[in-house]
Amino acid sequence: MMNLHLLEISINVTPGAHAVLVIDGAGWHQTGDKLCVPDNITLLHLPPYSPELNPVENVWAYLRGNKLSNRVFDTYDAILDACCDAWNWFIANDPQQITSIGSRPWATVNQ
Repeated sequence: MMNLHLLEISINVTPGAHAVLVIDGAGWHQTGDKLCVPDNITLLHLPPYSPELNPVENVWAYLRGNKLSNRVFDTYDAILDACCDAWNWFIANDPQQITSIGSRPWATVNQ
């Protein structure tokens, strides 16, 4: 699935541009001989045990705090539905809010 994810990102990178994908140490993020990284993507591995450096951790925390907390799910499908609803709610929000959740002051480019 990670290979499909990388391919989808690669297809959507503007021709002539290059994407840098920040990833943690999850097993499916390991390059080895099974992960095919397209030429227009570079993987930036975060140090181990540093979730504070991974912007998506803030997204999950935000979703847990606003849409997915204090709930009991009766079925696996109920979990999937709740997660899809939360994600769709999240991406329909103000893009500036999404940027602020995932941004890191130390990672900005001074122009």
